[in-house]
Amino acid sequence: MPTTKHFPPPRLALSRRAALAAALACSAWLPAQAQTGAGSWKPSKSTEFLVPSGAGAALDVAARKLTELLAREKLAPGFIVSNKSSAHGIVALEGLHRHPGDAHTLMTLSTSYGNSQAQNALPAHLQKGTPVATLFREFVTVVVRADSPLRNTQDLIAQLKQDPGKYSIGIATTLGNHIHLGVAQPLKQAGVDIKGLRIVPYKSSVESMTALVGGHLDVVSATTPNLLPYLQSGRVRVLAIAAEQRLGGAFAQSPTWKEQGIDYVSDSFQGVMTVPGASPAQTAYWVDALRKVSETREWKDFVALNQWEPWFQGPQATQQLLQAQLKTNQALLGELGLLPDAPQKLAKSR
Repeated sequence: MPTTKHFPPPRLALSRRAALAAALACSAWLPAQAQTGAGSWKPSKSTEFLVPSGAGAALDVAARKLTELLAREKLAPGFIVSNKSSAHGIVALEGLHRHPGDAHTLMTLSTSYGNSQAQNALPAHLQKGTPVATLFREFVTVVVRADSPLRNTQDLIAQLKQDPGKYSIGIATTLGNHIHLGVAQPLKQAGVDIKGLRIVPYKSSVESMTALVGGHLDVVSATTPNLLPYLQSGRVRVLAIAAEQRLGGAFAQSPTWKEQGIDYVSDSFQGVMTVPGASPAQTAYWVDALRKVSETREWKDFVALNQWEPWFQGPQATQQLLQAQLKTNQALLGELGLLPDAPQKLAKSR
């Protein structure tokens, strides 16, 4: 049995390092700018925190803990957490862009934002948000019910090579997001025709997991927090997790893609963005506030519980990450038929 460890910081896969090197170099942005700008603005009223997913999902859980600690540390007068689930997060983005220059609105920023831009799924006026920080990396899993005949990824791959549409695969919330790519990429590397996969989008991973255990889905792709209650109660089995090495806790027996012969590690992350036109002082205030919360023991314990990797990056580094991932994922999005010109190409082939 492989040796398990309790959430050691996983090394980035070699193929990702070059793409992210520039971003990491930028993370030293913060002290000087934060010192000059953070004191000249602070929130004077309740801040709305927009979450582009349903209640109870990983994005929502992280946002609620984050806002709880920001308020407890007296870094903001208060928060209203608003769940705005929709394809490509458009409803949440509309709310973020409604008050340009007023940084009393924040929003969850995830890898999916860059993928939506790559698909040309966002109107130009919804692409002007201000990245504030990256908080942690997260890992996409592939999971089945405990009574599924699929015992491991070899079983799944063998069946999908014969018939890519044999199993319904639940994701949340949008085709082409990091959850979708988190199952498509390793299956592609294994030789599966990913264009034929039967992908079923849900409003949140809470809903897709409920559908899985209820027998309405065969497979689910989701990040670690969404699995915890089902894994702890023995109702599901993890086929693969896209981490560099095995995680700890409830996931100690969950194999990685790499140990099953597929060299894949997900590059997904969560962070925070604010309104377009935010001033340097507004951005610096939120960077400083988020950094303070990320250094608290309660936040560190929360991140460890959910099997995330703490990874604080500032605005410039976060923007670099989005740009690097956009380039990395474009080829895969094209193969899935999810780039802007894909519908025309598919129509011509029919």
